[in-house]
Amino acid sequence: MKILSELLNGISDITVIGDRNCAIEGIAFDSRKVGRGFLFGALPGTTVDGHRFISSAIANGAKAVLCEQLPENPDETITWIKTINSSLTLGRIASNFYSKPSSSMKIVGITGTNGKTTTATLLYRLFKELGHKVGLLSTVCNYIDDQKTHATHTTPDPLQIQELMAEMVAAGCTYCFMEVSSHAIDQDRIAGIDFDGGIFTNLTHDHLDYHKTFAEYRNAKKKFFDQLSPKAFAITNIDDKNGLFMLQNTSALKLTYAGKTMADFKVKVIESHFDGMLINIDGTEVWTHFVGNFNAYNLLAVYGGAVSLGADKDEVLRIISMLKPVDGRFETFISPTGIYAVVDYAHSPDAIKNVLSAINEVRTGNETLFTVVGAGGDRDKTKRPEMAFEAAIASDKVILTSDNPRSEDPEVIISEMLIGVPANKSSHVVAITNRKEAIRTACMMAKPGDIILIAGKGHEDYQEIKGVKHHFDDREIVREIFNVTNQN
Repeated sequence: MKILSELLNGISDITVIGDRNCAIEGIAFDSRKVGRGFLFGALPGTTVDGHRFISSAIANGAKAVLCEQLPENPDETITWIKTINSSLTLGRIASNFYSKPSSSMKIVGITGTNGKTTTATLLYRLFKELGHKVGLLSTVCNYIDDQKTHATHTTPDPLQIQELMAEMVAAGCTYCFMEVSSHAIDQDRIAGIDFDGGIFTNLTHDHLDYHKTFAEYRNAKKKFFDQLSPKAFAITNIDDKNGLFMLQNTSALKLTYAGKTMADFKVKVIESHFDGMLINIDGTEVWTHFVGNFNAYNLLAVYGGAVSLGADKDEVLRIISMLKPVDGRFETFISPTGIYAVVDYAHSPDAIKNVLSAINEVRTGNETLFTVVGAGGDRDKTKRPEMAFEAAIASDKVILTSDNPRSEDPEVIISEMLIGVPANKSSHVVAITNRKEAIRTACMMAKPGDIILIAGKGHEDYQEIKGVKHHFDDREIVREIFNVTNQN
C-alpha cells in the first residue's frame, strides 16, 4: 500500500481532483484486474480506449483514476488524475509504487531490429560469470537472478516492468539488461526507468504494420537515446547507416562500435567455422562459439557494454570465449549421417540475409543449402516478398511454409512471399503449408554434408493458428527427425 501523494511525487503535467492522501492498494490498466483501493490507468491504446472502462474500474473498487479526459460527470468519491499522456504518467507512478527499483540497479537497454536478444542475454550471462546477481528482460524469457519467468512480449507493460525490477532488487540484483522494442518506446512502456546505458544494434525493415513508415520506426528507436540522462552511456553501431543518427540528440556519453570503420570498440573476423569463429576485439584474438559477422557485432556490443559498466577488459574477453549462443539463435543440430540443421529466429529480410551469409561463409560450396521459412500473420506484410527474395538468392533450395499465421490464411501469406522470388530461382522454390511437413521434407531431401536453415521461430515453442496457440517447436521436430539430442 502507498499513499497517492507518494505515487505522484516528482510527476509534473498533472491535475489532481480529490483526495491526494488516499491509500492505493494496487495499480491496473485493465479494468478486470482492478481491486478495492486500486488506481486505474485509462490508457488510449492502439485498438481499445481505456477511458471506456472507467466506470467498470470504479465498480470493481478503483479509488483513483488516471486519465487524459475526465468524464462529463466525474464521481466525487474518486480521486481524478488528469494528464496529457496516461502511458507516460502511469510508468512513473508505477516506478514510485514499487519504490523506484531501477535507481537501485545498473540498467542497460538494448534496441535495434536484430541482435537485441543475443546482446541482452549474453550481457546477463557475462555479468553472472563476473559474480553479480543480475536481471534480464528479453523476448525468450525473463530472469530474476537465477529464477526464470515466462516472457510474453519483447518488452513487458510498464506495471510488469516495475514489478519485475522490484523483485530483482529484492533478490539482490545489481544489474539488469533488457530488450527495448520500438513498440515499447513509442507506447512509453519504459517510462519511469532510470537507464544507465543504451546500446543500438542495427536498423532494418520490420514492424511497418505498426509504425507505417521506416522514418517513424527509426524515430521511435532514436527516442530511447534522446531520453537517456547525462550520467548514462549510449553505444551505437556506426557501420549501420542509422547508427550516428541515434546519438544526434542524446545527453549521454557517446560511444561507437564497428567492424569496418574507426570506432571506440573494434572487431574483425579472422576465421569462421561451423562450430565457432576466431575474432579480434580491440587488438586481442578470441575464439568464440558463435558463427557469422552479425554475431561478431553482437559480441562487440556485449564487450562495449560490459567495459562501459566498468568491467575489466581481459576478464570480459575471457568470459566471451566461454559464452554459448542463445536458444533458437543459430542453434545447430547434426544428424547421424552428417546433415546439418540450423534453427534461427530470423524473421526479417535482413536477419535472413545475415544468417544465410553466416552459413555461406563456412560451407565448402559442395553441399546443398536448404532454407525453410515462413512469415508471420497479422504483421508487416511488406517484408514477406523481401524475406522470400533473400532466402531464394542465398540458398540452393527453398521451402516456403507457415510461421505463426495467426488470423490469416497461411496459403495467402505464402503467395505474398512468392512474389519476391526472382524468376531465375522459381524452379528451386516450393511451398508446403504444413510447417512440420516442410521441415521433414527438407530433412528427407538432404544428403550427408548438406545444410538446412529453419528460420523464423527459433526459441518459440508454439504455433498460433486462428487465435489458438498449439505446441510446436522447430528444435523438437529436428531432434525427432534426426533422432538426436545434440545441439551447439
